[in-house]
Amino acid sequence: MKQRALLFLFVILIGLTASYLLLRDGKAPQLAFYPANGSVSANNPPTLTLTDTGTGLQNLVVTVSQEGKATELIDTTFPDGTTRHTVALPLAKLGLKDGPLVIDIATKDNALLANRTKQKLTVALDNRPPTISVLTTAHNMNQGGSGLVMFRVSEKVQRSGVQVGDRFFPAFPQQGEVFACLFAFPYDVKAGDFLPRLVAVDLAGNERISGINFHTRLKPLKSDRITISQGFLNEKMPDFQHFFPDTRDPLQLFLRVNGELRAANVAKLKEFAAKTAGKPLWQGAFLRLPNAAPKAGFNDQRDYYFNDKKIDHQTHLGQDLASLAASPVPAANSGTVVFADELGIYGQCVIIDHGLGLQSLYSHLSSINVAVGASVTKGQIIGRTGTTGMAGGDHLHFGILLNGIEVDPLEWLDQHWITDNFTDKRNSAMTTAK
Repeated sequence: MKQRALLFLFVILIGLTASYLLLRDGKAPQLAFYPANGSVSANNPPTLTLTDTGTGLQNLVVTVSQEGKATELIDTTFPDGTTRHTVALPLAKLGLKDGPLVIDIATKDNALLANRTKQKLTVALDNRPPTISVLTTAHNMNQGGSGLVMFRVSEKVQRSGVQVGDRFFPAFPQQGEVFACLFAFPYDVKAGDFLPRLVAVDLAGNERISGINFHTRLKPLKSDRITISQGFLNEKMPDFQHFFPDTRDPLQLFLRVNGELRAANVAKLKEFAAKTAGKPLWQGAFLRLPNAAPKAGFNDQRDYYFNDKKIDHQTHLGQDLASLAASPVPAANSGTVVFADELGIYGQCVIIDHGLGLQSLYSHLSSINVAVGASVTKGQIIGRTGTTGMAGGDHLHFGILLNGIEVDPLEWLDQHWITDNFTDKRNSAMTTAK
């Protein structure tokens, strides 16, 4: 009898505790609507996310109104224990017109004294993609080289630029609806596969893809035979042992450094592309290392030999310039330092941003005189040449990057090329747009 009474009291206690917990849940469900900018489209429907970590979600009702006509879009009840739910609002099935509409959202939780959340959102339905008007006419592209396209878009966009295969080169607003985009004819893309396309995505997610007129010019490739000696392996490979501690053989270590580490370092260069100014920071032709002899060029095809046996193949990107040992290295043009540290095969390295996704690279330095975030002027000494990284002798590896991809630096050293392919084109487009 006593045990029954205790059991009865225990059950009552559990019930009271559960009821208390349900009653004391005073926190209403949380609601998040995407996109937050208030522009939606039927093809890229908005999403609604509900969260309730207390008693859980009970139901959701969504009603859409336009021009006084209301339509219930969603009326759903959630299974017990549902604490989070994301749903796309299927606006396409409602036959709505472009223009403002109101979305009424009502949800509640499972508390005995239910907590309710109500929200009324006024959004703009936009199913029409933006219009792109190209302002530049001539786009003459050397393989491995750079180009500029200027264009106008008809409305605000969340993303715009040039798509080349799987590579995207972002555009930057210059004035009003005018955008500038530096893009590349990548060194590893065949002429028949090079098909640049302008892309603009508006705030509602509508995408417009447009072609541009262009002409390509191919450049003959140069082949180099690089002999790797045992002395080079003995001298250089200890510097890279910490990258691959499980590989002790110097030749195998070289192959991993020349392949795996090189690929990782090239990928790292692309991360700095986001650290770019939206306007040009440079003026005129880029400076070349003074009194330096060219040792290797851009897109040189390198075959590596050890004991007269071919062991590897890589593409050399950039320009190798050799002067006196520890020669002062000037900034090729004005900009902002975005990297100044060791970077694998590049050794001690400096990267300067010049705006619009254009950056310059200085590798194998023996010393660095600048810090990240510093503004530098054309000709300012940023370091000295050296043999750090995979350099076989004292020299500067000078590179030009477009959105993290190395392009032919010789174009940017040529004032005539810059005038024809950037300055005049940009000025003309800006004048036309007024």
